Amino acid sequence: MSARSMRMRLAGVAITGLCVLAGCAGGAAGRGMTREDASPASSAPTSTTMTSTGSRTDLVTASDETKAQRNARIRLELASAYFAEGKITTALDEVKQALQADPNRSAAYNLRGLIYAQLDEPSLAEDSFRQALQLAPNDGDARHNYGWFLCSRKRFDEAQVQFRDALALQQYRNDSKTLFAQGVCLARSGDWAAAEKSLLRSYELDAGNPATGVNLAEVLMRRGEYDRARFYVGRVNAEPQYANAETLWLATRIEHLRGNEDGVRQWGEQLQKRFPESTQARAYERRKFDE
Repeated sequence: MSARSMRMRLAGVAITGLCVLAGCAGGAAGRGMTREDASPASSAPTSTTMTSTGSRTDLVTASDETKAQRNARIRLELASAYFAEGKITTALDEVKQALQADPNRSAAYNLRGLIYAQLDEPSLAEDSFRQALQLAPNDGDARHNYGWFLCSRKRFDEAQVQFRDALALQQYRNDSKTLFAQGVCLARSGDWAAAEKSLLRSYELDAGNPATGVNLAEVLMRRGEYDRARFYVGRVNAEPQYANAETLWLATRIEHLRGNEDGVRQWGEQLQKRFPESTQARAYERRKFDE
């Protein structure tokens, strides 16, 4: 996600520079949300077959696919690409065809859940996520996505269960992204102390992610930790490609709370110069720091 798309706010906490869904743009799916974000559908994942006695024997690769499985995989790859491009109904049609070919492909249900969530069909989305997890209970990406869906429905306690379960999976490799989503969700629920803890852990794993820095700064500001908040948002605003009207306004508000008028003027002038038509610039002109 580019700096231009860093706009969305959740309960006063700015989501900037990072998609929250596990794999919501471009690339191979099922890997969770990197900063450029993989698509939600996995391409021919490697798995382990079992003998009748339950012992591990071999790894399943593309050559082991049946024709139906191959068709399902290709349809799912197409669906992921369409979803990344914003062609939602086309993506849904491809997912349906993937599931016709292979009704037990959990990644297809995961992607279908993302699609239905975007189409504002919550019942269908939840049913899809549940089916994905029924087929693959150790799929951390599906748990992450289901958790974020629940958070978007303000089912905060249920969301935290899914985030914690994803993070508890030994094979899960997207801890920083899930910790980020967990922290934002905790902030939405008003649990600022827990939100700070999750966002700090995410920051430790991926300090270069501007979304984490901005959200952590806002949470710290709300907790009255103004000097610490200043540090984190300052690091984001030091990179021109990440700074936007929201990040500059956040820095301005923090300096106001610190009682530093020079800092208020410094960041406010940058805001007016770079984003003169923004609502944040107009709020600065009116000295409405609580907006």
